[in-house]
Amino acid sequence: MMENGTVPEKNNAVLESRVLIIMTGGTICMRPSPSGFVPARGFQEQCLSRVPTFNDGSPPATIDVVVNAAGDIKSHPSLRTPQTTYGRQVRYTVFEFEELLDSSSIDAKGWAEIAHTIEWNYTLFDSFVVLHGTDSLAYTCSALSFMLQNLGKSVVLTGSQAPMLELQNDATDNLLGSLVVAGHFMIPEVCLYFNNKLFRGNRSSKVAASDFAAFDSPNCPPLAVTTSMRTNVNWQLVYRPRSIQQFHIQTNLDTKHVACLRIFPGIQPEMVDAVLRLDGLRGLVLETFGAGNAPHGQDNAMTKVLADAIKRGIVIVNVTQCLTGSVSPVYATGMSLSNAGVVAGFDMTTEAALTKLAYLLALPDATPDCVARQMSVSLRGELTASSQPVFQHPIHTLPDRVQALTILGYAIAQGDLVRVQEILKTEHDWILNDADYSGNTPIHLAASSPGLPILHFLLLQGGSVHLRNRNGRTPLFLAANAGLAEHVLLLRKSGAHLHSEEQTAAHLLARRRPGVWGLAGIGPQEISNAELEEEEEEKEKSRGSDSIDGLAIRAQRVGSAP
Repeated sequence: MMENGTVPEKNNAVLESRVLIIMTGGTICMRPSPSGFVPARGFQEQCLSRVPTFNDGSPPATIDVVVNAAGDIKSHPSLRTPQTTYGRQVRYTVFEFEELLDSSSIDAKGWAEIAHTIEWNYTLFDSFVVLHGTDSLAYTCSALSFMLQNLGKSVVLTGSQAPMLELQNDATDNLLGSLVVAGHFMIPEVCLYFNNKLFRGNRSSKVAASDFAAFDSPNCPPLAVTTSMRTNVNWQLVYRPRSIQQFHIQTNLDTKHVACLRIFPGIQPEMVDAVLRLDGLRGLVLETFGAGNAPHGQDNAMTKVLADAIKRGIVIVNVTQCLTGSVSPVYATGMSLSNAGVVAGFDMTTEAALTKLAYLLALPDATPDCVARQMSVSLRGELTASSQPVFQHPIHTLPDRVQALTILGYAIAQGDLVRVQEILKTEHDWILNDADYSGNTPIHLAASSPGLPILHFLLLQGGSVHLRNRNGRTPLFLAANAGLAEHVLLLRKSGAHLHSEEQTAAHLLARRRPGVWGLAGIGPQEISNAELEEEEEEKEKSRGSDSIDGLAIRAQRVGSAP
């Protein structure tokens, strides 16, 4: 995997990325039947294996897929794409759900099934593509963005307006584009790929019922655009996790406790009150006019209905009916809603507001006040919290890309934390995951350099622990090979794991240095995720979640390198 799409030298061996395609159903896999188009099985065999762009004809190979919570593994036949412009091939397999659904039938149970499948296979694949119907695709994208915690790998959702088995379709381009993005670029977000554009999932909405350009992201530019030459990624927009935690999921999201109501001219307060008194309702997304306005009348009856519901503990979020723009209480009618306790949803889509509200209400110990505060805070890039101008240097005045990365590399090697911090202040975020001539990112360099605080700092800035260099090595492998036990522990806490292609070499090296490789997850002294989480909880109580004190003690206790 790489972040910036640099083309490797021709004499380098061709690396493979592993992608799991999760088939939930939808138009993309449908076939005609007497009752109309219906989802059908055998997508990989019927639709992909016969197409040269999806199958380079290489000898058959199987890939292990974890298929349930018990950890049962089944071998699935895989296919491999031809070599791409970026000098890489993508090996993938399709995992089909037992029940294939039209997207209009998917709900929180289906979202949880997708999230669990990703969790079970997180360490076995470089990234994930989810095939899904288009009708509720924006809702699923938004829901998954909140359910997948500390996501460090790309999750790309796509579908099509016409089935792949139809002569004229958009399915081929959408799936191939998704595979290229997932197999080549480390974009640790839940994304939506459609009609040659990659959108942030929780910023997307379906805008056309039959056009191939079915989705748009009106308040956030595309994260990437595919042209005839390459895929251009806007790295400044990419959201990255900025905490030292491992990937996990939150699945008890339930939309039964939330509702959405669209304000219209002449709507009666009694109508709104009836919705707000539904049994079990805990949250409401209110689609209002313009910048967040709603009719309140001379007696303020509407405002009183909303205020009374808020006093009863119902969280009400205000989003605009407009395709673009943000809720901003600048008019008197909007100010009255704000004064009543209605939360401004800024420029969130209805899909994002609804699923975020359901997600927050499902968190342990959630209170209305806490949920209301969090609804106005960007958790996964779902809203623009400030409309203030953002100033940046013109492109032509930025230092040369290679020069900047080289300077950063020297600072890391010298253990100069202050210099590293200065460089990160002046350079764009892309430098965090950019690669040198060997494919090593700053995280790779810090993982094999003595300065632990530098590695800690780079991880907090959003550096990826999953990228591999030209030799296919992850930062965790380099840290363990260098015998840096504290680095290994810190990387593991950040969600790092050895890639499947590193396992054989790691087991051989563990014979000579079992202690540090045990910390990395290899050998008899292997440390489980549960042990790491327990260690983290103990440290949070005594020192705070971002402290790196005590890593050396843990390394010595478990067994560090000689």
